[in-house]
Amino acid sequence: MFHALEAQLEAERERLGLWLPVASGAGIAAWFILPATMHWAGLLFLLGGGLFCGLLIGWHSRTGRMAAIGFGAMALGLLLIWARALWVAAPILAGPATTAFSAEVEAVEPLPAKDQTRLIVRPQAREDLPPRIRVTLAGEAGTGIAPGERIGLRARLMPPPTASLPGSYDFAQRAWFDRIGAVGTVLGDVSRSANAGRGGQPVRARLSAHIHDRIAGSPGGIAAAFVTGDRGAISSEDEEAMRRSGLAHLLSISGLHVTAVIGFAMFLAMRLLALSRRIALGGYVLPIAAAAGALAGAGYTWLAGAEVPTLRSLIAALLVLVAFLMGREALTLRLVAAGALIVLVWRPESLVGPSFQLSFAAVTAIVALHESRTMQRFMARREEPIVFRWGRGLAGLLITGIAVEVALAPIALFHFHKAGLYGALANVVAIPLTTFVIMPAEALALAFDSVGLGAPFWWVTEQALTLLIQLAHRVAEAPGAVATLPRFPPWGFAMAAFGGLWILIWSTRWRWWGAVPLLAGMLALLMQPRPDLLVTSDGRNIAVAAPGGGYALLRDRAGDFVRDTMNEAAGSDAPLGALADLDHVECNPDFCRWVQEGRIILASRGRDRIEGEEMAAACRAADVVISDRWLPRECAARWLTIDRDSLAESGGLAIYLGKKPKAVATLDAGDGHPWRHAPLVSGNDEAVPKADLAR
Repeated sequence: MFHALEAQLEAERERLGLWLPVASGAGIAAWFILPATMHWAGLLFLLGGGLFCGLLIGWHSRTGRMAAIGFGAMALGLLLIWARALWVAAPILAGPATTAFSAEVEAVEPLPAKDQTRLIVRPQAREDLPPRIRVTLAGEAGTGIAPGERIGLRARLMPPPTASLPGSYDFAQRAWFDRIGAVGTVLGDVSRSANAGRGGQPVRARLSAHIHDRIAGSPGGIAAAFVTGDRGAISSEDEEAMRRSGLAHLLSISGLHVTAVIGFAMFLAMRLLALSRRIALGGYVLPIAAAAGALAGAGYTWLAGAEVPTLRSLIAALLVLVAFLMGREALTLRLVAAGALIVLVWRPESLVGPSFQLSFAAVTAIVALHESRTMQRFMARREEPIVFRWGRGLAGLLITGIAVEVALAPIALFHFHKAGLYGALANVVAIPLTTFVIMPAEALALAFDSVGLGAPFWWVTEQALTLLIQLAHRVAEAPGAVATLPRFPPWGFAMAAFGGLWILIWSTRWRWWGAVPLLAGMLALLMQPRPDLLVTSDGRNIAVAAPGGGYALLRDRAGDFVRDTMNEAAGSDAPLGALADLDHVECNPDFCRWVQEGRIILASRGRDRIEGEEMAAACRAADVVISDRWLPRECAARWLTIDRDSLAESGGLAIYLGKKPKAVATLDAGDGHPWRHAPLVSGNDEAVPKADLAR
């Protein structure tokens, strides 16, 4: 077996290095999955043992060398994210607080579609507040505020919220690495200093405002997103349609946009440089054009705010240019692996975010597909009529889109509990429309605006963007456009990811062994039951599986955010009904009572105080009691009692009833990650009058 493994690794020797970022990522993922310090330290010792086992096997053998390097890379990945989490440590707010304070504005994010402005501020001379706070202003209160300005404000603050349900988005984790210790809403007006606004808005904000002035509504929001990354003017309906149709990747500046900018800059530079005989004959056209493309890409990345996805795409694009100039094959899995490794060293926490996973999975699938001999033979140039050539190109684009959709489906289901099924078809139209019509027309419009002649190009851009939005709505509204499934078990997702990587990275026949863990992971998802009850972390919102399908809410006045979160956790796409409207549910002003899977459920919905003696009998008759308030000791259900105290420890709950009922909690009592045990500040110092805050 050892000699057979050696022979197999020898045949795959060109691919061994591609597992280096995978091993590093596995160490990073292990730190997020394992709960406490002793587990992380224990894993380090195990990895150290694996490293020495590899050395004992022998450095001269590929098996021993791969084992030693692989275990060592995992250990380095674990240490890297551990050190990063400690490096960014900052206090967070202990609890809700309303306070007035002065602050320096660090970043401004206009949200015209919601009539809001979001600020990142640094409180001044307030040790009882976190170093960075994110606040939201309504209406015109945020107009004209610029980064670097000193303001005075009064805000209702709260700690960064954790996931409200199992499998939901955990903002507290992201906020920790962004060093955001509180979020909140500004109350009343904002006090500004006498010199406020004289420094002017940054280039990015001015450019976004210019685009919004030329194109109104969601088309203008998408146009601004393509140039500056500002998505605040896109309506929620249009953004949801883009997401459901598989076109949401176009709204985030990533590889497609950076590549289009660099390619256009290189094309233009090569045409201009070719006019000089000396430069052309001296062989300088390509290097200078590549440098021009690199500068254009770097400027575009800076203009777009230098977010992690954009920087990641720029790094990959620069590596392509370097390989191109060195005469090497530009688009290879080695390039993808190098880009992934750079990002993991620079921002290891990005591994667990959907952006990193979606972008690198898509690129890996594309490169692996086009490295295959079958695809190369199909796409090879040949003498044929132009109709066949164009048809072959469209077929290649469709095959690529299907491969990308298959690669991205497990990731989308894990993070968002839904995946678009028609994205490959939609992208066949949307990607060429964006790359060859919208972005060039918008670039020309901005260029010709300098001489007042940009109107025709803005018209073309607006019409193309309107067509893109109509395409998104048509696809999103088609029957069966979206697959929704409940919570993806983390172990199932890990198996599916490992199986997919095994298939994509190896090149010989044993690559198909990866189908076993891939199918096992997807089978775990398909067999995952839908929860019978969902209880948010505050206990106020409860979703109940309805007999005819779909879910019903205890409080049917819940907002869109709660409804979307409930639907995602339930793996449902149907509108949420009202629990009181169901025939088998009995409700009064204080409680609702019903039978679910043979078990009696009692849920409180009133605000009036009820004595324990009056509740005792009803609680004893119920299998599950749920309340957003503190329940008296006399109220004890036969199986599970949920109130404010228990929810503070467990977080939101997904409850599965039946023969063996279970409750899955959002929070783990033994979770030792730093954002669960951060240093706290009170935020209750009201010593400074608000009128003096902006001075």
